[in-house]
Amino acid sequence: MEIKALTSENFEAEVLKESKTVLVDFWASWCGPCRMLSPVVDQIAEERQDIKVCKVNIDEQPELAQKFGIMSIPTLLVFRDGKQVNSSVGVRPKQDILNIL
Repeated sequence: MEIKALTSENFEAEVLKESKTVLVDFWASWCGPCRMLSPVVDQIAEERQDIKVCKVNIDEQPELAQKFGIMSIPTLLVFRDGKQVNSSVGVRPKQDILNIL
């Protein structure tokens, strides 16, 4: 499944009004751990058609990072029915990420 880049303009429509579970990856291009986690998130997006995977570049969307209190990256947030239901900070094994979904 295609990974959607999130902005302040599309966040509500893509995440808060989505009927599927949504995994949101907060990242930055300069972040080494983010580059380590990214292929795992991409793999989950390909394998799991029942969830939607989105990414937020915190350098391009600092207001979204601030809104969700992102203090460290990579941070993964899980949304269900428009509400944040889980989170994970730092690089995690694929199984740990699947467990929070």
